[in-house]
Amino acid sequence: MTEGLISTERVLADPAVSALDGQILWDPVKSLWFTAHAMIGLGAIFILPSVEGLVAFLVISAVTLCAGHSVGMHRLLIHRSFVAPRWLERMLVWLGVLVGMAGPMGMIRAHDMRDWHQRQSLCPPHPSHGAGFWRDFWWQVHCVFRLESPPQFVFEAKVADDQFYKWLERWWMLQQLPLAIGLWWMGGFGLVLWGVNLRIAVSLFGHWAVGHFAHKKGHQGWVIDGLPVQGYNLPGIGLLTFGESWHGNHHAFPHSARLGVESGQVDPGWWFIIALEALGLARQIAGPDSEPERDGLRRLN
Repeated sequence: MTEGLISTERVLADPAVSALDGQILWDPVKSLWFTAHAMIGLGAIFILPSVEGLVAFLVISAVTLCAGHSVGMHRLLIHRSFVAPRWLERMLVWLGVLVGMAGPMGMIRAHDMRDWHQRQSLCPPHPSHGAGFWRDFWWQVHCVFRLESPPQFVFEAKVADDQFYKWLERWWMLQQLPLAIGLWWMGGFGLVLWGVNLRIAVSLFGHWAVGHFAHKKGHQGWVIDGLPVQGYNLPGIGLLTFGESWHGNHHAFPHSARLGVESGQVDPGWWFIIALEALGLARQIAGPDSEPERDGLRRLN
C-alpha cells in the first residue's frame, strides 16, 4: 500500500493501490513479436538488399511514425491536443497501429500508466527507465511490469465505445497483412521484409531508445519540482523522431500539440498538424499556454 498516490485522468488510485509493489516479468508475446521481426528484418539487409526496399522502409516509417504514432496516437488519441474529423482520427490511429507497438487501447494504457508512475513521489525503476542501457532494453522491449495492487484504469467513452477501436485493439498485429500483401504485389518478398519486418523492429527499438535517453540527461528548459523523474530534450534528432525527442518540453506541457516549443526545435509532427489546420482538418489546437501550468513547473535558465 502506498499513501498519497496521485490519480490522473484515466488512472484512479484508491488507498489500497501500490505504485511500487510489483514484478518485472518476461512477456512472451511482446518479446517474440520484436525478436521475430528483428531477425527477419536482418535478412532484408544482408540477404535481400535493395534500393526499392530501402525506399519502402524510409517512406512507410516516416508516414507511420509521424502521421500515425506521433500525431495520431500520441498527440490526438492520448492527449487530445487537437480535434480532427472522426474519419481522419481513425485513419491516423490505424497508421499508428502499423508501427507495431500495440492497439489503440494498449497504447493509451501503456502511456498513461508510465505517466501515472512518473507523477508519484516515488517511481519504480521500470517506468522511470532507471536501469542501464541493456537492462532497460530488456525490461521495456521484452518484459512487463505487473503491480500487485494496480489502480483502476478508465477509458473515456469516446474510445471505449468505439467499435472500430475495439476491432483494432483485438486484431492490431494482423493490420500488417494488407500492407504486406501490397508490398509483395509491388516488389516481392524482399519488399515485405524491408517495409514490414525491418521497419517494425527499428521503430520499436527507436521508440524505446528515445524514451530511455529522454529520461536520463539532455537539455532542459523546464523542471517539475518534487518529482523523481524528469524529462529531457534530445537536440539534434528532432527531424529523425518527428518531434518526439523534445521530451523535456512534453513533461512541462503534456497537453500541447507542439512539442518543439522553443526557437530552433524541429518538430515535423507539429508541421503536419498545421498543414491539417490549413486544410480545415484540425481545430482547437492546444499550445503550451492552453492549460494551467503543472504544479511545480519551473523555468530553467
